[in-house]
Amino acid sequence: MELIPPADILLDIYRRMTAIKANDERIIATMKAGRLTMPYYSARGQECIPAAVSVLLTKEDYLVTIYRGIHDMIAKGVPTKLIWAELAGRSTGTCKGKGGPMHVTHPESGCMVTTGVVGAGLPIGCGLALAAQVRGEKRVTVTNFGDGASNIGAFHESLNLASVWKLPVIFMCQNNRYAEHTSYAKGTSIESIAERAKSYSMPGVRVDGNDPVALYHVARAAIERARAGQGPTLIEAMTFRFNGHLLGDMGDYIPKAEYQAALAADPYPRYRQWLVQEKHAAPVALDAIDAEVNEELEAAVKFAFDSPLTDPVEITRDIYAAASA
Repeated sequence: MELIPPADILLDIYRRMTAIKANDERIIATMKAGRLTMPYYSARGQECIPAAVSVLLTKEDYLVTIYRGIHDMIAKGVPTKLIWAELAGRSTGTCKGKGGPMHVTHPESGCMVTTGVVGAGLPIGCGLALAAQVRGEKRVTVTNFGDGASNIGAFHESLNLASVWKLPVIFMCQNNRYAEHTSYAKGTSIESIAERAKSYSMPGVRVDGNDPVALYHVARAAIERARAGQGPTLIEAMTFRFNGHLLGDMGDYIPKAEYQAALAADPYPRYRQWLVQEKHAAPVALDAIDAEVNEELEAAVKFAFDSPLTDPVEITRDIYAAASA
């Protein structure tokens, strides 16, 4: 039987999950109100994965994520106000308002790349891990991707190279069962993506991505293995996205019974209830965390919309390196 993490870890996971959920809901509400105009790929329902993994990481550790990745960014510690400013196209955003939700970068917190190209983050994650290995650093790289990305060439090339060189990288597949509009069974021939790790001589683990404690232990083992120079791990975290592929997609391709069952098993209220029932936290303590998160969110939204819009001249900047004198 796995040991329960300390109470401070459990509450840290809850705090990150709360921040992810609150931000997602606020982003969608703000878009519907017409104050944000952008493509948005909601990760509501997938809060457990980055929350349980990021409590094990430091700011020095690298994160690579995808267009459905704001939950990863928030959990890793990218300042909420800078994310919101980026979404709103403001000069104070992480990329001066020029990247938007699909291209957030914040090296100060370890968020090195957010890519809109399916599967592109896997080889980039290998490169970051190789850099850390060459420099003799103990930092690890976590590269996130969806189940659909496991079927492209870059997935196989990256796992092979990472295994050959024993790179300190964790391949985190957030399997939400639908690659855009295609169910897992219709697009992937193998029952479990984690099984593919055998072909590359690395551990492959399938875990309930909606169980923070189980995921914490799996991620901890993978991260410790990477830091010890023992190479990569492939983790397949099973989850479900509560919204369509992007905002506006009604998800008609998802069977209603499957969708309703997923909603009924919402990991966020389930985790909160578990914390209280098992006496890991009192309701008043969780309420206090909720209030702190909402206060930070309000400040982030205000900061974003009070910031100046990005100057159009910025379209000509950050394209080529400045010529040396």
